[in-house]
Amino acid sequence: MGGRSAEREISLKSGTMVLNALKKSGVDAHPFDPRDSGLETLKAQRFDRAFIALHGRFGEDGTVQGALEYLGIPYTGSGVMASALAMDKWRTKLLWNAAGLPTPRFELIDARTDFAGLAARLGLPLMVKPAREGSSIGMSKVISIEKLGPALELAARYDEVVIAERFVAGMELTAGILGGEALPLIRLETPREFYDYEAKYFAEDTRYICPCGLSAAEERAIQQTAQEAFRVLGCSGWGRVDAMRDGSGNLQLLEVNTIPGMTDHSLVPMAARAAGIAFEVLCVRILESAHVG
Repeated sequence: MGGRSAEREISLKSGTMVLNALKKSGVDAHPFDPRDSGLETLKAQRFDRAFIALHGRFGEDGTVQGALEYLGIPYTGSGVMASALAMDKWRTKLLWNAAGLPTPRFELIDARTDFAGLAARLGLPLMVKPAREGSSIGMSKVISIEKLGPALELAARYDEVVIAERFVAGMELTAGILGGEALPLIRLETPREFYDYEAKYFAEDTRYICPCGLSAAEERAIQQTAQEAFRVLGCSGWGRVDAMRDGSGNLQLLEVNTIPGMTDHSLVPMAARAAGIAFEVLCVRILESAHVG
């Protein structure tokens, strides 16, 4: 837990909750922060397996997964390739398009982009986001052409690859995945412009609605699409698929999180509870799924 990404603070929260849950369940669990200790220390301590609670770069992008494979330490979550793909929103969307899965129209943008032409092609509002960040860091909702420049500048602070994506108005949904099965859907509602960093981790006015309010058939169809989106990227173990359902009832996939938050505001633990799975049990089940490669 911890690490060096922009999501370090949230990773420490997730890691601490997981660590305490594993200890309560009788697991001989210990914290390890790769920012402060090298791989030689990890190897020397001869751990049986690793529960990865690192969010963002160096933890969710295949980096630590590759290191653990090299050391022969089984780890939780998706493998190297799937982790790297899911962290990259641009390549995720390219694969989904190739597989015929629904995702909002998008373009890569940079300082040379004709913003008026972009708005004409995709329409406004747009979401502008770094391709390889999580927790809505560096993300902006843009409602006018004049705001595209500042939004690009903000996103580019976090990644040289920046995406502009058509904004989808409607119901925001998330599907937790555990052991290949989809957990109950959660509907998210926030008075903010979108479900941003503050709304995700600190705001008290974010609403989490589970059951989500859809019919059983509608929910199952969305769960199946989420499972397929997870599978197409090669993801395994556990994770979360985020999507929007527009006013016409059409689903649009946004992204996959291969190491979702495990804080008191986090969605996978919430969905697990709705399925009758306590937090400690969830952590042990994830740990039991640890693998090499």
